[in-house]
Amino acid sequence: MTRSSDQGGGSGGGGVPRRLASLGDAIGAVLAAGPETGPTFGLSGLDAATGGLQSGRLTLVAAAPNVGGSLLGLAAARRTALVDNRRVLYAASGPNQADIMRRIISAETGGDYLRLKQGRLTPDEQQVARELAHAPLMIDDGSELTAEAIAETAPYVEDLALVVVDRLQAARNARLPLSGDRLPNASQQLAGLARALRVPVLAIVDSADPALLKLLDADVLLTLAPADDPAIVQVTIAERDFGVIGTACLTPDLLHARFLDTPAATRAAGAGGEEPARGSGSAVERELAEAALPYTSGARQGLPASLTHELAALRSTLASGDRAALDELAAPLAEAAATSPRLPDTAEGQRLAAALHAYAMAAGRPASAQHAETGGPAVSGNTRAEPEREADAEAEAEVEAEVEVELQPGDEQDEPEGAPFPALKLLKDAVGRSKMHPIKVIRGEEREGGPWPLISEHMDGEPRWVHPDVTSTRVPYDRPNGKRVRRDQLDVPDTFGDGVLCLIDRNGSYPSACSAVPLAPNKLLHTGPLEEFDRAGAGIYLIDIPQWSRTDMPHPLGRIIDRPDDAGRVWVTTPHIKQLARLVRDGHLPAMPPIHDSWTGKANESLFKPFYEAARTARTDLIQTGGEPYKAYKTRLSIALRLLWPKRQEQKSPFWRPDWRMSMVAEASVRHWTVAFKAVQEGHRLIALRNVDAAVFWTPPGTAPDTYRIGTGFGEVKAKFIQPGQMIPEGDD
Repeated sequence: MTRSSDQGGGSGGGGVPRRLASLGDAIGAVLAAGPETGPTFGLSGLDAATGGLQSGRLTLVAAAPNVGGSLLGLAAARRTALVDNRRVLYAASGPNQADIMRRIISAETGGDYLRLKQGRLTPDEQQVARELAHAPLMIDDGSELTAEAIAETAPYVEDLALVVVDRLQAARNARLPLSGDRLPNASQQLAGLARALRVPVLAIVDSADPALLKLLDADVLLTLAPADDPAIVQVTIAERDFGVIGTACLTPDLLHARFLDTPAATRAAGAGGEEPARGSGSAVERELAEAALPYTSGARQGLPASLTHELAALRSTLASGDRAALDELAAPLAEAAATSPRLPDTAEGQRLAAALHAYAMAAGRPASAQHAETGGPAVSGNTRAEPEREADAEAEAEVEAEVEVELQPGDEQDEPEGAPFPALKLLKDAVGRSKMHPIKVIRGEEREGGPWPLISEHMDGEPRWVHPDVTSTRVPYDRPNGKRVRRDQLDVPDTFGDGVLCLIDRNGSYPSACSAVPLAPNKLLHTGPLEEFDRAGAGIYLIDIPQWSRTDMPHPLGRIIDRPDDAGRVWVTTPHIKQLARLVRDGHLPAMPPIHDSWTGKANESLFKPFYEAARTARTDLIQTGGEPYKAYKTRLSIALRLLWPKRQEQKSPFWRPDWRMSMVAEASVRHWTVAFKAVQEGHRLIALRNVDAAVFWTPPGTAPDTYRIGTGFGEVKAKFIQPGQMIPEGDD
């Protein structure tokens, strides 16, 4: 939209109309941009309070010289350049290049900064210094550094993510242009730079004088001041037009040139012991629910599904104000919190980790002391007797055995003559028939190196997902054989309208996947970083976790994303790489994630196909017979496929190929996810997706999504309909 300039010369005499945006344009731009993923300080409490450093805004850190304001600028630069691998321009008007590098080495290694200033580095510190040489951190410590010079330099820094200006000096210094009465003009130029380049600019001011700060053109102001506790620095966050919007506490570690996060209990005491406004639930419970919101809403990924279920239930229960329900939830939630899952190394992940730790600690106290001291969750009333716990554990093990039979001595032997289905013999024959001369067993001395230690069960990509608006509860169930187990119960919000739960059970997911598993029959060779996925190869690949913003489907990598490495990357097999490529092709992902490392070989998709065809034919006959022959058929199928990767040394097997096994399971997961996604695209509402064979939809009674084929064959499904709130049966229930 443009404004006409032919009336009264309103364009300033140039005759060029100014560009205007409608509200719809602005809303569209915000929605298209998605969640803010700008630089952060790497300090969870401060990042949670500020939301990180926002593009196009000037953030000022105001602190007296002895409080450590420069260390916040350094923290943001370290996090952005060293952890996120994004380019930073560090404009130093005060510290020189050597000072900055010594501070970074001290903060990264925990080495004594004073010793480093004397030039005495340990071998480890020297190694860190050599590694930092390749970090995308550009330092300008030249003389006569002005705001104009920074603004002129920044546009020429490619892929610039953050500008740090250290520092603006309150006292006039003839040698430092960024000082004294020139600061107001400098702040205006830095604010203009942020808006022009759409990058965050973070500037440090060595004064907290309100009179000076009022003269500076800051979008966000972080004021650092010592708290009553000398071990704490309090940060007050203020925003233009809104005033103070939050506070955070940090622990100064000046010996190592850094700030550290402050534990929650110390934080409250250091800030004057202010208690949050009390609503339903305790302060510990409310903080946990708030910290979990990015994950329970689906905006962030990376939590185990079981923990996500419990946290979503906590939030729903707090909203209802039902104290009795909170007490019932306490035991399973405390158990989930105490398992200490590996959380993403982000501001949200760090805040949630601290909240889970606080909850687990509170739950470990006696109930009476808990409520008297912290208002924490009471668990003693829900704690079950130990024999009942053991019975549950035994039953849970049985449920696992229904899905995949555990290997027993003798399973590695071919089936006897007359067996209903000689699965292992057929699998060996299928592999032996290949003209690619597959290597069925990796020698024992080779298993400790190469790609083999990188392969884990979590590479299956099986989803453990429940819709973020649905409450999932594990409830006890007594099976006909007298065993007590726990099953899911799903409660659907009224906003979903009328309907029932449609339970989908996919037949023969693993043997069905054997029809076309992309794998490498021979050795995997180290092929390192790849510019793009080569369809002629197969193996394992180290990639970044793609951002998945949809909340109506789980992440396409399933539980793989629960176990990233320290750099936030994961190893995947070929089926998941091919799945991501299809999602990019169809416009559901913006781009393929980079492949940072790989172990691959020549691809083949037909290695297991003769086995699949034999299993499909036998199923058609035996499912009509039923009884023990059909049960034996399923057992031998599971055993044969498990023997592709026997876990214990005493388990003898004609195979030892972890990559084959995990590629087969990943192919089953991908097919399961893909069919569910097609149903969602056609307008069906997915409630839950788990394992490689179970899905739950919210549908009209008797109406299953037509993307599934109802039947008894491989890849076909059984459908069952139950009311919301009923127990969801599993296996032979």
